[in-house]
Amino acid sequence: MATTLTASDLLTRIHALADPARAAAVARFFKTGPGQYGEGDQFLGLPMPQQRQLAREFRSLALPEVEQLLQNPWHDCRSVGLIIWTLQFAKAGPVGRQAIYERYLQNRQFINNWDLVDITCPTIVGGYLLTQDRAPLYELAAETHLWSQRMSIVSTLAFIRQSQFADTFALAEQLLSHPHDLIHKATGWMLREVGKRNEDALEEFLADHAPQMPRTMLRYAIEKLPPTQRHYHLQAKKKAR
Repeated sequence: MATTLTASDLLTRIHALADPARAAAVARFFKTGPGQYGEGDQFLGLPMPQQRQLAREFRSLALPEVEQLLQNPWHDCRSVGLIIWTLQFAKAGPVGRQAIYERYLQNRQFINNWDLVDITCPTIVGGYLLTQDRAPLYELAAETHLWSQRMSIVSTLAFIRQSQFADTFALAEQLLSHPHDLIHKATGWMLREVGKRNEDALEEFLADHAPQMPRTMLRYAIEKLPPTQRHYHLQAKKKAR
């Protein structure tokens, strides 16, 4: 008789692989100190290959079981749970995809660092909204929750891969004056991805917005452009000060 896997089984496996020395280094990397963006988060120190292997082994967990992982105080447990949802989403039909998407957004207060956002939202949020009304992305961008705002722009990677750029540009405009560096980096990253597929489209956006873009956002966006074009946009930004 097949054994039904549970969140408890997976938590036991995760904790057995804990590496306190690595956990301390990872906690510093993800800025968990007082006043930092990851303040108070806790790590067990599992490297990503271990997390992905566990997610593959437990990919049949029921949605409520995965949700338990996502609400766990340990970052590694949340990460493994989210990776499971990306694996399940890829194999699910329309009803299953909608269920994962809805639970993902319902639990976004637990998706509380850039790695958790970046490894999951292009697949789950972007993947679901490829064939849906994209208004939810603009609602996420308008929230005061930093990670919801990052989800809004990074989710458009799914659209960019289909050569659909309009939402990336519109959300980049919406986030242009955002104060946080992590939004600048994410937005610049998505614009760079557009440029890798259609340099003319990126140049058109930059022609209108480069002088107003935060410097980090601009540097990320132009990273793959030829040196002369990078210099041009940086000079335009400098003159606009």
